[in-house]
Amino acid sequence: MASQVTNYQCPSCDGPLHFDAKTGKLKCDYCRSLFDPEEIEKIYSEREQKAREAFEEEMTSKKTAGAKNWQQISSGEWGNESEDLMLYSCPSCGAELVCSKTAGTVSCPYCGNNGVIPGQLGGMLRPDYIIPFKIQKEKAVEILKKHCSDKKLLPKAFKTDNHIEEVKGVYVPFWLFNGTADVDIYGTATSSNTYTSGDEEITNTRHYEVRRAGRVGFKRVPVDGSREMPDAYMESIEPFDYSKLVEFKTSYLPGFMANKYDVSVEECAARADERCKATAVQQMERDASAGYDSFSIGTQTVVLERGEVEYALLPVWLLSTKWKDRTFLFAINGQSGKAVGNLPMSVGLYVLLLFKTLIISSLLIGLISTIIFSSPIGGWLFG
Repeated sequence: MASQVTNYQCPSCDGPLHFDAKTGKLKCDYCRSLFDPEEIEKIYSEREQKAREAFEEEMTSKKTAGAKNWQQISSGEWGNESEDLMLYSCPSCGAELVCSKTAGTVSCPYCGNNGVIPGQLGGMLRPDYIIPFKIQKEKAVEILKKHCSDKKLLPKAFKTDNHIEEVKGVYVPFWLFNGTADVDIYGTATSSNTYTSGDEEITNTRHYEVRRAGRVGFKRVPVDGSREMPDAYMESIEPFDYSKLVEFKTSYLPGFMANKYDVSVEECAARADERCKATAVQQMERDASAGYDSFSIGTQTVVLERGEVEYALLPVWLLSTKWKDRTFLFAINGQSGKAVGNLPMSVGLYVLLLFKTLIISSLLIGLISTIIFSSPIGGWLFG
């Protein structure tokens, strides 16, 4: 017989309560009082609600009337060093790309359009930092070929005609957010241990009210500053090693393109707040749950202290290719080689695979049926 012991305190004397299997009630070890479990649950629920309300009132008083905005820092606009660079605009998807005047034919890495329009570089901020490409083009091509070869339902013509060799290296603009967060979380936790007493298996569960508060610092939380680059792609190929950031120099650009940022710090602020708050709460939750079997957050308050925002270019290999009037985009982290991309599926190959699966299943069923009916036991059962 199993018995559950839950560590609540007696409302009469504060002694420990345990579940008495004989009476079906919670019994005090000291004053011997008996309580219905529903009664104790109600008492503790009311206590928890009062604690939550007190917590929320305290957190409300902590919040400042108007938190300052993110502070954008910059190395200024392009100077004389921009004389050897050109700004190319894609009339198809709107991407604005910076590359060398000697780059020759320029095609858009996002949509594959060749009709780019050259213009003068100006009116944009000069990046503070850059992470140089570590993955070379040959390695990027190898990664893409392997990515395609692993897809069994990929059309054969797509594998041979998708111009993998045309993969392009692009520096994607990112805003890097720095600051701190005051985090205060309140929740409930449990810890249990099970032991045997006679013919009973007893589980002893302790319930706790847990609160953790502290300050969490965050450095260089990235938010994509390009509308052309899908956010899901960039988050999929993260992380980048920001210890490899170096001061921006135009000498890193020859042979590559740089996507001009077209999403401002102000437009990225909401996403930055979201990422910073989530990271801070996760850190505090890990600390609060340590030593418990379970932990559940009830209330959380995060007050951000927004700091400086840096502008950096991060390396990405891109391949934009068309298949049956659809554009497919591949992205590879130019530092780690992590890849992501969408691929078409051959309906013919899918039908063929489904047909083969049905044939094999039918053969297996027929073989199993033959074995069963030809055996003495099978003949006796079904004959």
